[in-house]
Amino acid sequence: MTRKHVWHDDYWLMLMQAYLKKPTGMKPTYSRTMVELSMELHLPPQMLHKRMEQIANLSTPRIKRIWNTYCQKPKQLERAVRLLRGMTGFGAASEFYEGVEVEETFEKDFRPLTEDDRLTPAMLIIILDLYFQLTPPTMVPQTPEVQDVARLLKLKADDVCQILEVMQQCDPYLNRQAVILSPLLLPCQQVWQRFGNEDQSVLAAHANELKAYFK
Repeated sequence: MTRKHVWHDDYWLMLMQAYLKKPTGMKPTYSRTMVELSMELHLPPQMLHKRMEQIANLSTPRIKRIWNTYCQKPKQLERAVRLLRGMTGFGAASEFYEGVEVEETFEKDFRPLTEDDRLTPAMLIIILDLYFQLTPPTMVPQTPEVQDVARLLKLKADDVCQILEVMQQCDPYLNRQAVILSPLLLPCQQVWQRFGNEDQSVLAAHANELKAYFK
């Protein structure tokens, strides 16, 4: 059975640094700042976001002490975080989350695909959300929604359309007879299995959160 993720007080310094990063304040759950810190600490972005809310609200005496020590001294905070990161064994399970089974789901979503290192599962999730907003005839480079997603993900509109075409192979309602021989078929199928049969509002909400990472 997967055990709960363990929070350590050392993490407050790193999370406070993220909070104070301009523009100062709460960061979106899937902003690049939050995702990169989550991957470093092997803690889900949602968990860090809840902890950041505690910083915003100065919820505990410990947080207040740390805030009073560092909020006006960013260089001192930077040195403290740099020292923490430089500790021998930092990030190792034996040191920071002993006995915890690491959940890799969110981390894998932001790692490049073996099939195409320009893409990640998170990008495919956003494109799958786009898929449900269009019909096959509109899955073309000239469609404004396709162009918007391409700009967001720093892809060509043609690349997005190629992925949308692969998504059509995954759609059981289309019942495509001809199979596209694409290396992206498996990762697209995996994303479809996770979200394709879900309530589309759930997919849309998650995709909208993921977009913060690419802005």
